[in-house]
Amino acid sequence: MDLPVMPPVEPMLAKAVATIPPGMRYEGKWDGFRAIVFRDGDEIEISSRTTKPLTRYFPELAEALLANLPPRCVLDGEIVIVRGGRLDFDALLERIHPADSRVRMLAKNTPAGFVAFDILALGDASLMEVPLSERREALTEALRDAADPVHLAPCTDDLDVARQWFEQYEGAGLDGVVAKSPDQRYRPGERVMVKVKHERTADCVVAGYRVHKSGQGVGSLLLGLYDAAGKLQHVGVSAAFTARRRQELLAELEPLAMETVEGHPWADWAREEAHAAGRMPGAPSRWTGVKDLSWLPLRPERVCEVAYDHMQSGRFRHTARFRRWRPDREPGQCTYEQLEEPVSYDLRQVLGSSAADA
Repeated sequence: MDLPVMPPVEPMLAKAVATIPPGMRYEGKWDGFRAIVFRDGDEIEISSRTTKPLTRYFPELAEALLANLPPRCVLDGEIVIVRGGRLDFDALLERIHPADSRVRMLAKNTPAGFVAFDILALGDASLMEVPLSERREALTEALRDAADPVHLAPCTDDLDVARQWFEQYEGAGLDGVVAKSPDQRYRPGERVMVKVKHERTADCVVAGYRVHKSGQGVGSLLLGLYDAAGKLQHVGVSAAFTARRRQELLAELEPLAMETVEGHPWADWAREEAHAAGRMPGAPSRWTGVKDLSWLPLRPERVCEVAYDHMQSGRFRHTARFRRWRPDREPGQCTYEQLEEPVSYDLRQVLGSSAADA
């Protein structure tokens, strides 16, 4: 491979803001695997946000990219899987598997697509120092004849349209809007774009915690919600506390500490077969590798309010933000019924009628 922009390349990133700013170029915020695609003739390399290779996990996508991209190019975009008219992030997670036989099976059963929203090189020219407005023109031309499962991300400079996308696209599995300056050069690894994500709040039971990696204080709170059957489900974590707050939380939670996990709603988390029925706080993960997932049980008697963006398969898609304790709430009141559900929106309305829909 010999391109004007060679791997590894970190993608350009976005910082969070509260409202959609005026005077920008706007796109939907895709909920998939961020990827940089390098193509040089018959060679294709798909690189993750952290520059790790992804090509072997998506053989069907590699073939589609070879069939739809210009002979020599470098593109920035998102790997997605579409099911039931919306993005399915859980299906993407399943694709990261060490067994080649399973990778091939999943490639057939849950094929992935690629949504391109930037171009870093075309032919023998690097476009890294070219303004976004010109890069977008080059990308549009490069993908003029592309077909499903390779798509050009919709883009607008109309603020009202962007606001409409923000409200509608969530129903198709997107999680907000990204705004970019038309004059912006491509800056790998820098947060020079902005993103606006949905934020909601929920009251959750705090049923355990993990010690911070420093060994000092609380690293994350383990959150639970009661389902319709009255079972406390592990729905995610709240983290990112200051050093001082980590120590304060440790003192606040000490009266709820259990000596053993016996009698805890998640007591069977240590049994490997239990993970097949639900996501438990000690569940192994191919993404976390050797990361310590041990946790300390708490009597599920305390409620906190957290902010979150959206749910995926009954869990918080991202780390929730701790807002405050809710001593006025009873744990039994922390149910899924309190959660706001976005209005459904068919992803084909975003990508066009050719979007794959397994």
